[in-house]
Amino acid sequence: MKKKLILESGEVFHGEGFGAELETAGEVVFNTGMTGYQELISDPSYCGQIVCMTYPLIGNYGINRDDYESIEPAIKGLIVKELCDLPSNFRTQITLDELFKKKNLSGISGVDTRRLTRILRNHGVVKGKIVNADADESTVVSELKSTSFPTNQVEQVSTKTPYANPGRGLKVVLVDFGSKLGIIRELSQRNCDITVVSQDVTAEEILLMNPDGVMLSNGPGDPEDNQKALEMIRGILGKVPIFGICLGHQLIGLACGAKTFKLKFGHRGGNHPVLDVEKNKVAITSQNHGYAVDQESLKNTDLIETHIALNDRTNEGLKHKIHPCFSVQYHPEASPGPEDANYLFDDFIQLMEDFKK
Repeated sequence: MKKKLILESGEVFHGEGFGAELETAGEVVFNTGMTGYQELISDPSYCGQIVCMTYPLIGNYGINRDDYESIEPAIKGLIVKELCDLPSNFRTQITLDELFKKKNLSGISGVDTRRLTRILRNHGVVKGKIVNADADESTVVSELKSTSFPTNQVEQVSTKTPYANPGRGLKVVLVDFGSKLGIIRELSQRNCDITVVSQDVTAEEILLMNPDGVMLSNGPGDPEDNQKALEMIRGILGKVPIFGICLGHQLIGLACGAKTFKLKFGHRGGNHPVLDVEKNKVAITSQNHGYAVDQESLKNTDLIETHIALNDRTNEGLKHKIHPCFSVQYHPEASPGPEDANYLFDDFIQLMEDFKK
């Protein structure tokens, strides 16, 4: 099944299709992870995006039952150099191609992913479409240039109804902006009594639950598209400890008066070094975000910068000067990636216990 990837900038990449026989369009981004494609495919933060894997061989350890980060993938498509049809791993249940067929997802292999990544690094992320080999290229380019993708990605991936993940420890409300299951796993391992709520939850509804703390999850899209969430954060700030991850981090910044901006090509991979400014220590982190908090805009807020990305010096962490509230731009729950920053969940537990006293 011959297919091709067409970018709105006019570049065309030919390859072999895999998964479902459908055409798909989205924002084309790249991920530098050498492993973790199953977690990536099921990460809700990739909602609306077609992901190019820079590592050349994908699918070599198959798909297993344990490494999903959500029940239903929100990714639009996958671009790989070489697709493995015969995985070798004791946990393998199905191939990547079989998963894409079952989940009605489209992918393309045989693509020069190095060339594509260079285009994205030089020009920034662009819109693209995986189409059949006989599709008219000029028509697709025109369609892409005139197409505006939806801005309600968080609404698409957030839970519609609250649900509980019971524990006998501290009570945590997890606001689901597109949460990875890894966050629930880390809180559960610390015996937290978790209630997962929708992205449109109000401050009053959260406070009525009388939680010991609130976790603001990761999620897709532009943080400025979530104005209701900003009202909610302002309503609970100072009344309950807050920990934000990725999109949750950006929303805390906006709610406290800072600004965010879109990165040229984002941070996506499992090997990003981050400096903890206060401890003067470096952690290798897992990241997946296309926006960042503007450091200059922090000057007139009550936020302190706690972490910095060593690759491009952008903001990676914040804490509030007055209230029990902190956040990081990266993923301390990893999945996939290194677990250097896992201690932040222990810091959250300590923050909640201190606040109770």
